[in-house]
Amino acid sequence: MAEEKESTSIPLSQAAEAVDPEDPAKSPPRPSSPTTSTRKACCAVLQSWVSRKFMTGCVVLFPVAITFFITWWFIQFVDGFFSPLYAKLGINIFGLGFLTSLVFIFLVGIFVSSWVGSTIFWVGEWFIKKMPFVRHIYSASKQVSTAISPDQNTTAFKEVAIIRHPRIGEYAFGFITSTVVLQTDKGDEELCSVYVPTNHLYIGDIFLVNSEEIIRPNLSIREGIEIIVSGGMTMPQVIASMGPMPRKSQSIRLNRMA
Repeated sequence: MAEEKESTSIPLSQAAEAVDPEDPAKSPPRPSSPTTSTRKACCAVLQSWVSRKFMTGCVVLFPVAITFFITWWFIQFVDGFFSPLYAKLGINIFGLGFLTSLVFIFLVGIFVSSWVGSTIFWVGEWFIKKMPFVRHIYSASKQVSTAISPDQNTTAFKEVAIIRHPRIGEYAFGFITSTVVLQTDKGDEELCSVYVPTNHLYIGDIFLVNSEEIIRPNLSIREGIEIIVSGGMTMPQVIASMGPMPRKSQSIRLNRMA
C-alpha cells in the first residue's frame, strides 16, 4: 500500500507546472480556423486602408489649415491697428480696420513715391540708423523688403543666377546684387557679386563670379525667393537659360578658384 501511494504521489514543482484547462495562458494553443484567419486578414487590410486615407486627409488639410491660420492671424493683426479707433467711435464692424490698414498702406506708398515723402522718409531713416540696436534690425529687414520691391534699385537683387558650386556637376541658386571690375595684369575682368543664401534669405555667402560663367535662368526674383524659402519644393520641372551656357573650360577654372 505504501508503494502504491508513493507511485501515485506528484511532486509540488510538477503540480505547479500542471496544465490548468481554465487558464488560457497555460492551455495548449489551439489550431486557428480558416474563419479566424480570414477575419484577421480583413482587419489588417481595413486598418491599412484607414491609415492611408487618414494620412491622405492630413496631407491635404495641413497646408489648408496652415494657410487659413496664418491668413486669419494676419487679418486680425492688421485689423488691430485701426479697430480700437473705430471702437472708441462706437463702430464695431470686423474687417473695417483691416480695410483701413490696406488703404493706409496704399496712401503711404503714394506719399513716399513723391519728392516730399521721400525726403521725410530719408530723414526718419537717418534717425533710425543712428540707434545702436534698432539699426541692425532695420537694415536686415530693409534688405529683404527691397529685394522683393517692384522698384528695383542698386541695393536690390538684380536677377536670379545659377553658379557651379561647390564642385563640378553641382549648382547653387543665388541672386546677382552688383557688378565689379577686377583689374589684373591680364586686363580688366567683369565680375558679378552673387549672393547665395544658406539660411533662407537672411544669412548667406557672397561669390565673385565672372559674368560669362553665370547661368541666368528664366526666373523672376520672386520665383527665386520662393524656391529658396520653400527649400526647393516650388522648383519648376524645367528651367531654361536666358543666354548661352558657359564654356566647360571656364567652369573648371571657376571651381578651382572656389
